[in-house]
Amino acid sequence: MKSRGSFERRFGKYAIKNLSLMLIICYGFGYLFQMIWPDFLQFLCLNPYQIVFKGQIWRIITWILVPPSSFDFFTLLMLYFYYSIGTTLERTWGTYRYNVYIFSGILFTIVGAFLLLGYTLLFQRDIVAALGSGYYDFAASMFSTFYVNMSIFLAFAATFPNMQILLFFFIPIKVKIMGIIYGALLVYQFVKGFTTGIAPLDVALTVANRFVIGASLMNFIVFFLTSRGKVHMTPRQAKRRTDFRRDMKKASKITRHKCAVCGRTEETNPELEFRFCSKCDGNYEYCEEHIFTHTHVKGKM
Repeated sequence: MKSRGSFERRFGKYAIKNLSLMLIICYGFGYLFQMIWPDFLQFLCLNPYQIVFKGQIWRIITWILVPPSSFDFFTLLMLYFYYSIGTTLERTWGTYRYNVYIFSGILFTIVGAFLLLGYTLLFQRDIVAALGSGYYDFAASMFSTFYVNMSIFLAFAATFPNMQILLFFFIPIKVKIMGIIYGALLVYQFVKGFTTGIAPLDVALTVANRFVIGASLMNFIVFFLTSRGKVHMTPRQAKRRTDFRRDMKKASKITRHKCAVCGRTEETNPELEFRFCSKCDGNYEYCEEHIFTHTHVKGKM
């Protein structure tokens, strides 16, 4: 806990505020490419084979622009939903911790992609050779921000388990139930794998799918194991905590200089100079406008 606090004090100033909006803006560019130049997206995917053997290092970053699905009205609703829960988590956890959670999910995904490359080169060389280089292109399309978004929802469900949402806009359901359903689906996808009917392809894609799911959700696993339920609170409680911290921060500001006449300080008027009056009995300080015009205080110690 002490080390986490020291890291936050050291690097917290670099945290990106409203990170959920930044991610949606990245999606916006991705959907724009999808509509006007769809073939261009294949040069942005997280393809470790192209990075290592072709030197296309930009893919380490540009894969964030690749949208997890095609654009339609349902996509707009989902983006708004993830923006809402993301900003709620940021207000609850704080900007720094939310940044760490998101960027760790992105980092784990990148690491998982390279681990998959290493695994295929060591243990599936014959299978991949039979499938051709197109296997790496298909596997790269699986490494998207879809599961990173899923990790945001799972973290939201773990933080606000008793919050109620409207499924399909009219079915009330608690978030923890949705989280359990999503978690069960992920476990099912992880275990089941792919069944295309082509044995070598099924084996290769099943392994790739497990690397994708495991790597993308590693940040939630770390969060769940380290938080141990200590962040459960309602949005109202989160808002009260945020307001309390803000008020305490304001109250903790102790001014060093204050004019005894007008009450201005170095915080409210940093352009002013302050001086103590040697003719007043006691420690009376005045701003530059009242140092020579005030009435001297006598007989008060």
